[in-house]
This record gives sequence, structure tokens and C-alpha cells, in this order.
Amino acid sequence: MGKSITEKIFEKHLVEGKLNAGEEIGLRIDHTLTQDSTGTMAYLEFEAIGIAQVKTQLSVSFVDHNMLQNDFRNADDHRYLQSVAAKYGIVFSRPGNGICHQLYLERFAQPGVTLLGSDSHTPTAGGMGMIAIGAGGLDVAAAMAGEPFYLEMPNVYGINLKGKLLPFVSAKDVILEVLRKLTVKGGVNNVLEYFGPGVKTLSVPERGTITNMGTETGATTSIFPSDEVTRQFLISQGRENQWIELTSDENTQYSKVLDIDLAEVEPLLAMPHSPDNVKPVSELEGTPVDQVCIGSCTNSSLRDLKIVSTLLKGKKVHENLSLTISAGSRQVMENLAATGELEPLIQSGARILENSCGPCIGIGQAPTTSAVSLRTFNRNFKGRSGTQDAKVYLVSPETAVAAAITGKITDPRKLGVFPEITMPEKFILSDTMFIPATTNPNAKVIMGPNITPLPQFQPTPPQLSGEVLLKVGDNITTDDILPGGTDIMSLRSNIPEISKYIFCRVDQNFYQRAIQKQGGFIVGAENYGQGSSREHAALAPKYIGVKAVITKSFARIHMANLINFGILPLTFTNKQDYDNIDQGDTLEVETNNLAETLTLKNKTKNTEIKVNLNLSKQEKEQIKAGGKLAAIKNKQK
Repeated sequence: MGKSITEKIFEKHLVEGKLNAGEEIGLRIDHTLTQDSTGTMAYLEFEAIGIAQVKTQLSVSFVDHNMLQNDFRNADDHRYLQSVAAKYGIVFSRPGNGICHQLYLERFAQPGVTLLGSDSHTPTAGGMGMIAIGAGGLDVAAAMAGEPFYLEMPNVYGINLKGKLLPFVSAKDVILEVLRKLTVKGGVNNVLEYFGPGVKTLSVPERGTITNMGTETGATTSIFPSDEVTRQFLISQGRENQWIELTSDENTQYSKVLDIDLAEVEPLLAMPHSPDNVKPVSELEGTPVDQVCIGSCTNSSLRDLKIVSTLLKGKKVHENLSLTISAGSRQVMENLAATGELEPLIQSGARILENSCGPCIGIGQAPTTSAVSLRTFNRNFKGRSGTQDAKVYLVSPETAVAAAITGKITDPRKLGVFPEITMPEKFILSDTMFIPATTNPNAKVIMGPNITPLPQFQPTPPQLSGEVLLKVGDNITTDDILPGGTDIMSLRSNIPEISKYIFCRVDQNFYQRAIQKQGGFIVGAENYGQGSSREHAALAPKYIGVKAVITKSFARIHMANLINFGILPLTFTNKQDYDNIDQGDTLEVETNNLAETLTLKNKTKNTEIKVNLNLSKQEKEQIKAGGKLAAIKNKQK
């Protein structure tokens, strides 16, 4: 039987285990990636491990999230990140250089390589034919220290692309079609591997759009072949020597196959408040729009902004809305400027923002009250934009421009003749905003007053008991657990302070109740912890005493983060038992023997239920030690 691309790369990087679906494996990680909202904690964790320098082939620290410097806190974090990079051998991407995933794809991504990133959209690099996985910061810190990355061997889900996209239909519509079919849970424990004759019709940036938003299906990662299209992109970036051909074998057997005829895909949008709430644009035509935002790591490439520029040329932004545009990198901006394609964006009345994540994570450009906002982003969770009652729709750049011109949701196919764009054979390249990796053991690490020491946690006691502090429903996101936005994200390096915001938009009394009750339990339903990889959504609850989370199912990265910080991730053996626990109930569970099935006692109702603890030997050791960092230190003794 033939091998998939996924299997070929996993096989080359396998350190522990066997490549059987469902079994735990350990992978050697070649590259790591951090961004500033998760990176400060990741490097505090790396320093706590006690390694003199990073052991990866390449590690890059990007600054792209906390860009607003309202006070000293974000600026101090950025200075800390730069000083850590100088000491430990890490490339540093300065503030304003661009968004980590766009920059990594342009300047560092290589076919056949493994990448672990402290951002859930790290799979963007799968568009280059590599295994790129999002994880919590502690997992990335461990990888930089030379530790394998452990995960459950996923199934390989084949997505067979046929045909070619029609005018005004783009890669964003393809991934929205995938989400419509798979939902936000359909990719869990799978790698989405694209193959088929339609693949060659998509450029590397288009492939990156698809792999970026594959994260929203819950997939471990997504990957495209490395082919002639890949080679041409690397030539354009001056990196042809890094190209290798990498495709699946003809007789590869995928666990499942989804067939998509690109010629049948139409302009789509994701309605509020979930990326899988997908409908054709034609069904929503005429809906008035208040705001349009173009950019994010999903749709900020040169290809996307060339299309936007050409469609906006000679036109004006509708008087009833605001249009913002944020390029993914300075390279994109330089190339637009050189060809005169920046000018139409400015003349249209668009607001040109800094090359950063910005509005995608609720930092700037919050919509007006009850606004309809069309965004080329990857998530539209309620309140993520910064306005709780805003209605955020996810769309392609083409659909975004159509709305910006007309002031309402409009099928972009009504804009006329689709513009022809020319991509450069050689991009204008400038790496001046990267500080190359050096190793200077004597370099001083600079820590501002907002950076607090990493919390130390004790080993798990033989029995856990306490109240149910909160009971929530399906699809709770890490934004629900610990929101983004300027007021909270500037506290990412200060666990005592950021902990005060846990579940603040779900239950304003949660923090005070948790402190008063000296911790306890959280009960959730399906897909608990979907969304961002932010480990703070596990670390902060641990800090205030959350002992276990009991759900019907977990999102992959969040479950790993809970284990990393010694919180028991329990699932109901019988999902109906979710209805038999209420907020305020007192629970108790024995942890002397971390068996696959444990008995959870409800002292309030005088009942018992069975819960599952699906942990590997490695994960059990981490839970017993009080978290992954403690387990790593125990190995070093």
C-alpha cells in the first residue's frame, strides 16, 4: 500500500512509537515558531527548563499580536522577547515586520520539514508541503529544548480536488466548503491531506489559505504536496535550493476521502457565530454592511491584495461603511508599492493598517453596536471582534471588496470581468526586520515589571474534591475561557493578573467564586476548548485552583494544554451523565490510580458516574508531576 505525504514526513521524524492511528507517537521537531501573545510565556518556560541554547534547526520569535503600545506592558514584552532571542539562538522578527504565518511561509517554510508553533494557525505552512502543527507554548518550549512532540497518531483524511476555480471564487471559498461539509469537529484526530488534479491550479498562498483555516475543523494539521508550483514559489523567494518534490503515492489509502470539484464551488460566507455556519453569498445578498476588514494570516498575501487592488481601482468605499486593509508582511507592502498597486487601495478610501493581526484578535477596529462586519479572517466567535453584539461574517477577499463598494453583501460575480493579475517571478526581498540568530550566553535577559515569575505547581494529590464552579455548553472556545483584546492580552506575561479575566464574558462572578471556593471543577459539553492555542486558557485556571475539566469531548490543543499544567481532562463515559451534574455540586475523584476509567462521586446528589481519562503513559507522568515542566525537570535529575 502506498504512503501519504503525511506518513512519509512522520516516518522520517519518528522518535517514539509506531505510526498506527490512535497510538501515541513522538516526533522530532525541526522548526519552531512563536508569536508575542503566547511567546513571552513560552520563553519563560524555556528558560525554566535550563537549556543553554535552542536545539532545533530553526526557531523564530515573531511580534505581531500585541502591537498597540498603550503603556509599557507590550513594549516591555517585546524587549524581553528580543533579549531572549539574542541569548538562546533564535531569529527575531521585529514589530511591524508582519504576521508570523505569512512571514514564515515567505521566508522559512520548507517542504518535508516539521514545524511546531505556539499559534493554532501554524498549519498555514502545510501549503508548502510540510507538517506544521499548532500547540501550547510549553510544548513549543520543550521542542526548542530538544524534547520530542508527543501526539496521537492521526488518521489521514484525503481531500481530492478536481477541476479549476471559476472567476470570483477563491481559496477561501474552498475551505469554507470543507467546513460546511466537515463542521468545526469533523477534522479532529485527522490530518487533512489534499491531492488530485485540482491541486496544481492553486498557488502556494492559496494553499496556505486553505491549510490555515483547516484549523477550524479541529484537524491536527493540513498539508498539500510539494510540486512544481511549490518550486516556483521558492524561486520567487530566492530559496529554490530548499525545494524537494513530495507527493503521495498513487495507491495511497486514506481513512476517508472527500471529493471537491473546484469548478462547482461558489462564493461562500460563514455566518455568525461559527466558521462552519456556511451559506452561499447569493442567499444573503442585500444585507447592509457596516464594516469590511481585509487581512489576517488567512488572506493577506500578495496574491490576495493584488486582487483587492485591481477590483478597487477607480472605485470608492461606500459611504456607509469602513474598509480596513492589513497586509501580512512588509514584503507584500513593498511589492504592492513597487508596482503601483498600493495607490488604488489608498485612493479608494480604505484605511491601511499596520502589518499585524490587529482586528482578527480584537485589537483595534471593533465594529459599531450591532454592526454587520465582513472579514477575510478565520474566526467569527461571538465577541471576538471586541463588540459583543456584532455580527461577523467570514468571506473571501473578492466578496469583501464587493461589499466595500456596494455597501451590502453582494455576490462578487456581479462586479464584472475578473481581473488578471501578474505575480512576480522574483519578489522584492527585504529581511531587514529580521534579527538573525546568535548565541550569546552572556546576553542579559531584560524583564519588565509586568513579567511575573512562572507559577510553580505541586504534584497531583491522591484525591481531588471541590465544587462545580461553572457548567457550560457545546463549542466553548478559548476566547470564552480567556478573551483576547487589548485590555487582557497585554497581561499574557502576568498570570496572577490575567487570571482575573477567566470566563469574564461568560460569568462575571467566576473568578471571585473560584477564589472563594479554593478552586474546583468545570463541566462542559462537546468540543470544549476549540479555537486559539492560547495555553493561558489552561494555565490561568490552574493558577486559581481548577482541578479537572469534565466534558463530552475536548478540542485537541486545549486538552494537551490542560495536561501540560496538571489539570485532569475527564470525559463522560455516558454523555447523558452531563445532565446529572449541576453548577454548585460537590464532586470527588480518586487519582491514586490514573486508570482509563475513574469513578466520579457527586456528594451533593449522592450519586456516582463513570468518566474516562484517556492518557498515555507520558501524559500520566505529567499529570502526576503537576504538569509537563515538572515532568521534564524530573527527567533531568
